[in-house]
Amino acid sequence: MSAPSALRTPWLPKLVVAPSFVVSFLFIYGLMAWNGYLSVSASRLLPNYEFVGLEQYEILFENERWWVALRNLAVFGGLFIGGGMAVGLLLAILLDQKIRAEGVLRTIYLYPMALSFIVTGTAWKWMLNPGLGLEHLMHQWGFTEFEFGWLVDPDMAIYCVAIAGIWQSAGFVMALFLAGLRGIDDSIIKAAQVDGASLPKIYWRILIPTLRPVFFSTLMVVSHLAIKSFDLVMALTAGGPGYATDLPATFMYTMAFSRGQIGLGAASATVMLATVAAIVVPYLYSELRVKK
Repeated sequence: MSAPSALRTPWLPKLVVAPSFVVSFLFIYGLMAWNGYLSVSASRLLPNYEFVGLEQYEILFENERWWVALRNLAVFGGLFIGGGMAVGLLLAILLDQKIRAEGVLRTIYLYPMALSFIVTGTAWKWMLNPGLGLEHLMHQWGFTEFEFGWLVDPDMAIYCVAIAGIWQSAGFVMALFLAGLRGIDDSIIKAAQVDGASLPKIYWRILIPTLRPVFFSTLMVVSHLAIKSFDLVMALTAGGPGYATDLPATFMYTMAFSRGQIGLGAASATVMLATVAAIVVPYLYSELRVKK
């Protein structure tokens, strides 16, 4: 078929894309809708399509474990987002100085991005385990009074999850900020230096404020990762000790697949979906809207 003939058949590209579109629509939005209906049904061990209204949500918000998961999400999310962005920004500023061996350092900092959260959680579990990791090593070196048992402390275990998450995300954040810094015109920096501004003031008052769009985009991505964190917690603490490090994602999995409470798990998943949508939709609207 000649090029002019192809142009006269606008239905052909739509026909090619249609199968993948239909499959994606059914397996993504269809399952989301099904989960939403399960959350207002009497489902327990097996799906039960008897409509019970908001009963599952009432049970959810009366569940102490759910409130523990929400508190943990607040702690983990704040540290994961704030710590990851702070460390990533500092690393980006360091690499922006055109230091020697920049390529090697950039590879080292970016390496955690290549790992899954399962690998990260497993590695940090070994390192933070009092009988295997840091505490055991310090005892072997003669520091017998050294203690670091956060991983088995119900009050401190969530901070271990945050440490591992920051280590995982800092390289990704660094890459975004470094790209933003390298995109700033050098003439701005030179003009500030001519006016006598020191390097810290240049970054604090000129360059970092210029990165506001990068900050916003990074915040959206990292916030999304924090809300749906599951594999990191399961690999590092499995929600323990007890359920001290439960997050909404692990709560949903436990209720739906371990406790035989499908309706309750679906309700928690719907709340998570609504939270993610509340973060992502305004961002997409601001990015995709047509500026008049």
